[in-house]
Amino acid sequence: MIKYPTDYPAVRKQTADALRAAADKVIASPIMVGFDGMVDTILAVVNKRRGPEDYEPISQMSEFGQKIVAAAGKSSNYEMVVKQVKLGGNGPIMANALCHIGLPVTYIGGIGHPELHPAYQPLADGCAECLPIADPGYTDAVEFDDGKLMFGKLNNTRLINPDAIRKHIGDDKLKAIFARSAVVSMVNWTMLAYTSDIWKYLLADILPDVKWENGQGRIFIDLTDPEKRTRDDLIEATQLISKMQEYADVTLGLNLKESEQVAAALDIATGSDPGAGIEATAEAIREKLEINTVLIHPLKSAAAARLEPDGSVVTAFSPAPYTKKPVLSTGAGDNFNAGCCIGWLAGLPLDQMLTVGNAVSGYYVRNAGSPTLDQLIDFVATMPDPEV
Repeated sequence: MIKYPTDYPAVRKQTADALRAAADKVIASPIMVGFDGMVDTILAVVNKRRGPEDYEPISQMSEFGQKIVAAAGKSSNYEMVVKQVKLGGNGPIMANALCHIGLPVTYIGGIGHPELHPAYQPLADGCAECLPIADPGYTDAVEFDDGKLMFGKLNNTRLINPDAIRKHIGDDKLKAIFARSAVVSMVNWTMLAYTSDIWKYLLADILPDVKWENGQGRIFIDLTDPEKRTRDDLIEATQLISKMQEYADVTLGLNLKESEQVAAALDIATGSDPGAGIEATAEAIREKLEINTVLIHPLKSAAAARLEPDGSVVTAFSPAPYTKKPVLSTGAGDNFNAGCCIGWLAGLPLDQMLTVGNAVSGYYVRNAGSPTLDQLIDFVATMPDPEV
């Protein structure tokens, strides 16, 4: 097994140079993303209010949790301040990031039907093509300095299923979209009750007939916190992901918690400190699933394992530009995924691919928005180490 070097400042400079050289190739690469859709309301919890426009938020999730526990058996009232209402869902946020960078994106999902939901108009303006198949769900995202709580209202997401795709897109058009796409990204398996059915439909009726225009298909998968799904559901999902490798190179993206859940479902031991061995966990999951690449991204780093064309396996680790005071954290993982797809399309080595993923995410949490390609290249070159 090959490991990349750990001179991270040098890697960042090399990554910026390589990304600049591949810029024309990247922005000419069509990409498809699907199939979820949410409208996010970003909230802060008021700790003390000093006036109509002046308040002190609860900064730590643990502090909020203690307040809730202390209120058990009584009642308690918490004021939420609406900081932002925006498009949400893993797919739309990822697609929006790719649009900002300049790629021609096709989005298929629950973004309003028959009329596009107003929150998705910016995405529609940026995408090459936006294809709605259902109304969106809704999420209240309560943000703290040390994490976030996401409360989903998902009734509409049950309308995102194979029948909706067949009705509103059609098999022939979907095959054509897949064929022209340099990457097909499918995310948020957890929140979409029928994602496994969609994957079965793709495996049976779409993927066998796709003739990838770039010669080799690429599929990117993100499960999105499968804790609430049963172990049997998760095992079935991983089996379907493995089958997709027959038709395209598959990359599975996981945060640290998700990697623990997938490892447990696959009977892979991660040790008492899963974060300390994420390269080994990435390779163990990749080997068990027999797919091309597995990415794992905790808050302060990222690691990956990939099967190279010559049959060798490489692993890599990259520190992330973690900040203690993010301006916006909801969507950071989706921006990481977008960045990794950019690195993948640019043909970068695995450590540089992770560096781009970390950079897009790091820029996003500092600026409450995704970078352009020029902004991304500049940020990669000057990316700070994680704050301690």
